[in-house]
Amino acid sequence: MFSRHRPSESFSSRYGANKSTKVKKSFNSQSFNAGLQRSQSVRSPKSDHSTPNSPASLTSAIVTLCVGPDQRLFAGHEDVLSRSSYFQSALKAQFFEGSRVINLPDESPEVLSAVLEYLYKGDYSPRLVHNKKRDTWDLEDTGTVGVATVNHHLSKVPILKDTAIYCSADLYGLEELKKFALRKQGLQSGVHISSILASARWVYDHTPSTERDLRSHYLAVIIRNRNNFKKSSTMQAEMEQGGQLYFDLFVTMCSLVNGYVCLLHHYMTNNSSQHHQQQPITNLFLVFSHVHNDVGQAGAQAD
Repeated sequence: MFSRHRPSESFSSRYGANKSTKVKKSFNSQSFNAGLQRSQSVRSPKSDHSTPNSPASLTSAIVTLCVGPDQRLFAGHEDVLSRSSYFQSALKAQFFEGSRVINLPDESPEVLSAVLEYLYKGDYSPRLVHNKKRDTWDLEDTGTVGVATVNHHLSKVPILKDTAIYCSADLYGLEELKKFALRKQGLQSGVHISSILASARWVYDHTPSTERDLRSHYLAVIIRNRNNFKKSSTMQAEMEQGGQLYFDLFVTMCSLVNGYVCLLHHYMTNNSSQHHQQQPITNLFLVFSHVHNDVGQAGAQAD
C-alpha cells in the first residue's frame, strides 16, 4: 500500500492518520482502572492470525480512499481492499464508471489506518502477542503508558480507538477484525469515565440493534465499576440524555437483582436448620459475589 503523504516510521502517520491521544493512568473521581479487563490476557483464538497478502495481491490496481471532513488521502490495492465486502461492493459499483476513488466522509483517518494495517498485515498496532506458555494473547509492549483514544470528528469526547475500529470493522464486513478489536478492549486500563461512556454511546449509535458482544462488554464495565460511575457527574449528564444504552443497563441490573433475590431465597430455604444458621455470614457474601462475577463476565468473555 502506498501513501499520498510523506513516509514515516509509524504506520498511522505513514497513511496520514492523526496520532492517538494517550491518557495516563489516574485514580481520581473521573478516571480509574476501569476494569475493562478481567485479567491482563485473554485466551488464544481458535483460528490463527491472518497471513500477509501474497505478492499477487500487491500488483492489482491502486484505489484512492478519501477520508474524513479534511479529505485525507489513502491508497490501497484493489485485491486487498476487496477482502472487505463494503469496499468490494463500492468497487463493483464504480466498475463501469472507471473511477478508483472511494469517499469515506464519516471515517477517521486513524481508524482507517488501523483497518488498512489489518488488511495488509493481519493485525493492527499494538499487536497481539501470543504467550505460548499460558496459551494466551497479550498486547505488545510499546513502551508507552496509558491507553490510546481517538479524537473522532463525530464525537465531542475522545473514544477508545479499539471501539471505533470495531464499529468500522462491522461496517466494512471484517468479522475477524471485530474479534481482534474486542479482545484488545479487554486488555485496556486507566480509562476516563467520559471516554468510556462516549465509547459506549458510540457503539449504540454505530452498530445494529442485533449487536451484542461490545454492547454487553460496556454494560459489564459499568456494572462492575458502579461505585465509580455513580459518583460521576458525566454519568448523571449522560443518563439525563437517555437512550437505548441506559435502558439496557436498567434491564441488566434488574436481572442482576433478581439473581440476588433468587439465590438468597434458595440459600435461606435450604439452610434453615439450627446447624446451618450458625454458619458464617461470609457464605452468603460468597453467593452474592458469585452472581456478580457471572454477570460481570458477560461482556468480558463475549468472544
